[in-house]
Amino acid sequence: MERNKVIVDNVDDSGENECSGDGRPPVPNSRGGSGGANRYCLSSAGTPTSGTRSLVRHPSLVNTRASDISIEPRLNRDDSDTEFIPLLRSGEWADIGSRSSMEDVYVCADNLIHEYGLNNSNERPTAFYAVFDGHGGKHAADFACRHLPRFIVEEENFPQEIERIMLSAFLQTDTAFAEACSREADLASGTTALAAVVIGSSLVVANAGDCRAVLCQRGKAFEMSRDHKPSCLKERKRIEASGGYIYDGYLNGQLSVARALGDWHMEGLKYQDGGPLTAEPELKTAQLTNKDEFLIIGCDGIWDVFTSQNAVDFARRRLQEHNDPTMCSKDLVDEALKRKSGDNLAVVVVCFQEQPPPNLVVPRGRVHRSVSAEGLRELQSFLDSLEI
Repeated sequence: MERNKVIVDNVDDSGENECSGDGRPPVPNSRGGSGGANRYCLSSAGTPTSGTRSLVRHPSLVNTRASDISIEPRLNRDDSDTEFIPLLRSGEWADIGSRSSMEDVYVCADNLIHEYGLNNSNERPTAFYAVFDGHGGKHAADFACRHLPRFIVEEENFPQEIERIMLSAFLQTDTAFAEACSREADLASGTTALAAVVIGSSLVVANAGDCRAVLCQRGKAFEMSRDHKPSCLKERKRIEASGGYIYDGYLNGQLSVARALGDWHMEGLKYQDGGPLTAEPELKTAQLTNKDEFLIIGCDGIWDVFTSQNAVDFARRRLQEHNDPTMCSKDLVDEALKRKSGDNLAVVVVCFQEQPPPNLVVPRGRVHRSVSAEGLRELQSFLDSLEI
């Protein structure tokens, strides 16, 4: 697996499906299938081969205040591990599953600075990984796949203030897609989105929907995102406060997720000034250490049949066998198919170290036992009684 790459799945690189000059997202590729056979890659110059114009940035979104960002507390880390610099290796796999069309999309960029042609002297690792799970069509997923990373890297303060930038990029992508849909109604669709950025030893995950990111630390699973289901208490309160309701587990009886990009065409869900459906992501950060082994990000088709810990255990065994994140991603997808997942499948595995995960040895605690003199006498008396 090459170290410097960006891969976007299910977008034809022949030029037929490139974004047009008016900002329209590419026409969805209907082939899908395992392995992400149709990939869009950057040119050798490190810039996108499409002629997409820059989308308008909205000041109200760009000027998001740090206090407005919902960020989960950082995972606890030992101070002695703060100098760890990850060696990034990633792999990805996707399969159409039992569905008639493929609406899952992913992005892998192990070297975001290089691949997007940025002039930055920062030698720290800077990577971007994302999965998008489309619904009602694939246009929103394709659009977000193309534009979300651009909104991040084109921010003048990148990679500083990364939490604010990621939140702003989600909202800007959502608003830009609304503009595209207003010009062409056929684009109407929606997508969940999860993006992970690694800058130096910092990991930042932004999630809107039911995709999931799970970090493996010495074999233990740490969830780096929360599934945004309408039935979740926190989401229910937000939805009801915004004038929405939950019916049979669905947002306004229409949508099975509480946060998503797009879906502007669905009545009563989203407005320019708010609504029960939001594209605002939740963010969670972690300081990576040498105890962190890999990250799994996947669409909900994976998590329908894997628990977070189960996925970590499965992936860890596979990485110990072949130490290949692409093969590991394929193994996860194949196993999900065996477990009868009924959805499209897409997964990205990001390794933070060059060596495979080590075998775990559970130390046995020393147990000191003592028997009193009285106990010894009773034991001796019992043994004597057994003599024939």
